[in-house]
Amino acid sequence: MIKVLVIGAGAIGAFYGSLLAQAGAEVSVICRSDYDQVKEHDFIINSQALGRWSFTPAQVLRHVSDFKGTPDYILLCTKIIPTLDRVALIRPVVGRNTSIVFIQNGVEIEQEMLNAFPNNELVSGLAFICCNRVGPGEILHLAYGRLALGNLPSGISRKTLELCELFNQSGIECGAIDNIVTGRWQKCVWNAPFNPLSVLSGGLLTLDILQTQESLVRSIMQEVCSIAAASGHPLPDDIVNINIENTYAMPPYKTSMLLDYENGHPMETEAILGNTLRAAQRLNIAAPHLESVYGLMRLRELKLSYLP
Repeated sequence: MIKVLVIGAGAIGAFYGSLLAQAGAEVSVICRSDYDQVKEHDFIINSQALGRWSFTPAQVLRHVSDFKGTPDYILLCTKIIPTLDRVALIRPVVGRNTSIVFIQNGVEIEQEMLNAFPNNELVSGLAFICCNRVGPGEILHLAYGRLALGNLPSGISRKTLELCELFNQSGIECGAIDNIVTGRWQKCVWNAPFNPLSVLSGGLLTLDILQTQESLVRSIMQEVCSIAAASGHPLPDDIVNINIENTYAMPPYKTSMLLDYENGHPMETEAILGNTLRAAQRLNIAAPHLESVYGLMRLRELKLSYLP
């Protein structure tokens, strides 16, 4: 049986981990804040598309070092924040044949993992999903769910295809792409405007932002496209229009960054905005709208750090 360890069993980790369990994998989770609830009562997944089910992990653990065995796959689903050392977090459970899969937001986040684990398969994952943690051990899946997986630095391995097949068997679409880094830039086109603007607007949902500030959203998206192209990852000409159309069509959504802000948690400002801007500066690409949004988000984070 395929053994999977999910590290970071929040909305994304619990949802996708539960699907792998449904497909027949043995799925364990590292679960800190929700440990007691999940240990006693399992995860509850409410999906508007797939129904409601409970997920009983094989092992529910507080710490990575408590895992018994060696995982075939690690699913790293934590937020990328400056205070979290991803390498140190997963190193205790990385075996010789362990594939490391990180389903995380942001661009230019790959190199530290490539440097740390040169002999392991590294798989970069992108989740196109509306999914929130609404209570201890309770996950609400609103829409979408498609996954894209690809090996680093490029290509598609047999084990990556095997993982894709497991996800597809569970009822969610999962595809393998041979240039996943380009895919990261593609996802950043949506994340760069909507995540920070949801915080800076005082808590507006995605549809409210788009209906009132479509021009600003488009400007930010276009700047990301320009940076991506200069980085060697040109995106489709119609990607901005497609993102706008898809956002109008999706349910009004509270972004993950907004939820983090409302709960006093660190936000992925650097992974999504900071890394994008640093790439722009390195490549001498003007990005005035991104620069302004990033500066305002840094001020928001400063305020958050002084909250009692």
